Amino acid sequence: MDSKNAGQNPEKSDAAHKKSGEMPPPQDRDDSVMALDLPPATLGPEMQGYFDKCNEKLGFVPNVLRAYAHDDTKLSLFAGFYNDLMLAPSGLSKLEREMIAVVVSGRNHCYYCVTAHGAAVRQYSGDSILGELMAVNYRAAKLSQRHRAMLDFADKLTREPWAIDEPDRESLRSAGFSERDIWDIGAVAGFFNMSNRMASAVDMRPNPEYHGQFR
Repeated sequence: MDSKNAGQNPEKSDAAHKKSGEMPPPQDRDDSVMALDLPPATLGPEMQGYFDKCNEKLGFVPNVLRAYAHDDTKLSLFAGFYNDLMLAPSGLSKLEREMIAVVVSGRNHCYYCVTAHGAAVRQYSGDSILGELMAVNYRAAKLSQRHRAMLDFADKLTREPWAIDEPDRESLRSAGFSERDIWDIGAVAGFFNMSNRMASAVDMRPNPEYHGQFR
């Protein structure tokens, strides 16, 4: 630490930055996982290997997995279902599935999922703006007929699921989606409605790394 700044009052420091026109230094990272104090379980070999793989590929373990790590069985079920929905072969591209995730999460005001999956939209699209458009107002994006129909369906399924009717499914068919694709759209939207509610219930916090990824 620079001896000139040792013991400096942070409030005075911020005031000095404002006076000089400079931005104050960033606040400490939010490294919390969630609001519940649940001790981590001893993970079995499969889930421990999964965490090791996350660290190797991402450089960190996503906090959603750390939150579920209080119960090895629940963690395994969650991870398996997520990986099947989002990464397994499908008529929907990985980008399309991430677009659904962000639109649903934005509608539900889910801080964790908007942040984490907004980064994934940026990654798969190569577009640093698209993640924000999906979260704030996907209708402002220049979307194909296929993507507009897909996101309209996911948004309606989130807002008023009881109102989904045959014309909604027909609009997906007209946009080129197969019957299996329609199932997958519903499954991804349904999963994130559940996941959003769990994240909000426990105040799950996104890993700070997500904020700067793929900008």
